[in-house]
Amino acid sequence: MKTYKIAVLPGDGIGTEITNEALKVLQTVQDHLSDVRFELESFDAGAERYLRTGVTMPEETFHHCKEADAILMGAIGLPEARHPDGREVNGDVIFRLRFDLDLYAGVRPVKLYEGVVSPLRDVSRGIDYVIVRENIEGLYASRTGGCNVRGEVATDTIIMTKTGIEKISSYAFRLAEKRRGRISDGASMVTCVDKANVLSSYAYFRKIFDSVGEQYSKIGRDYVYVDAMTLYQVMNPQMFDVVVAENMFADIISDLSSATVGGLGMAPSGDIGDQHALFQPAHGTAPSIAGQSVANPYAMILSLSMMLNWLGDKHQDNSLLAAGEGIDQAVQHILSSGGAKTRDIGGNSSTTDVGDAVAQALKLSAMKWVK
Repeated sequence: MKTYKIAVLPGDGIGTEITNEALKVLQTVQDHLSDVRFELESFDAGAERYLRTGVTMPEETFHHCKEADAILMGAIGLPEARHPDGREVNGDVIFRLRFDLDLYAGVRPVKLYEGVVSPLRDVSRGIDYVIVRENIEGLYASRTGGCNVRGEVATDTIIMTKTGIEKISSYAFRLAEKRRGRISDGASMVTCVDKANVLSSYAYFRKIFDSVGEQYSKIGRDYVYVDAMTLYQVMNPQMFDVVVAENMFADIISDLSSATVGGLGMAPSGDIGDQHALFQPAHGTAPSIAGQSVANPYAMILSLSMMLNWLGDKHQDNSLLAAGEGIDQAVQHILSSGGAKTRDIGGNSSTTDVGDAVAQALKLSAMKWVK
């Protein structure tokens, strides 16, 4: 029997609601895998805790997250929960885990599921690419180290290191090796998004990216300036396979990409390192709809699928790999057949309706994914 310790951080706003649905699906996985057990421990961390106690994430919680095999997070943050300098306290959790656990790869799949309407005019060829975000350097590395002089001058410094760029570039090329290539022509391609024509830091990013790319002769390289990237994401998203970018640029383009595939409710993500990983939906806490059971849990459930795939890869556990793929297939079946949809993607199902539907579809397809 293999046991995996999962640290669960439901968080704030709709976080608890969508986390409950992901755990419902995870329980279905465990019910059908005789050789796997998930040991779950839930922790109170986030903006609501900060407002109550003045501490967003206790050291003990961080320790448990560090010792866990993986971290599953709902959503963290509330607009009114801020530090005196104006920063939201969600960084106390998200940035702490990313930086201190070296979760250097922010992986954001961009996939349009059949049955979900895209705002783009022609998506007949589909949308399926991945944005790989350098997670612990770039402009966000100076999040607590910027300079503010007398309230008159404020500066933040962008940080690019050879080690950091090599690690994120290598991750992107390795990911491209596992995929089927871009939709437009099937070519395996890693696209570097930067502003190398203006800023030396991004020119350096591109230089190191190229040096890494030379080690992957079967994977093509492409380059797009970030302003042009926002155009291509709307006009021709099929030209991308794997996209790699600095922290802030990737943060921005990943939200734009989510809009093209049905919104943030369809946007899973993983913050991944060599030893640790955290999985969460790319959206926020949406306090205006919290408690109404209208939040879309698909991004959370697909983040769970990513978690199982990562654990399966790391521990060479084919059962988890099959379960991760089984969840994705269950979601595809539900959406393509006109099943449970929340209102943000054109339906009227509740949050729990969606979780129930995925769990049921996973049960019915168990013969396909249970090994």
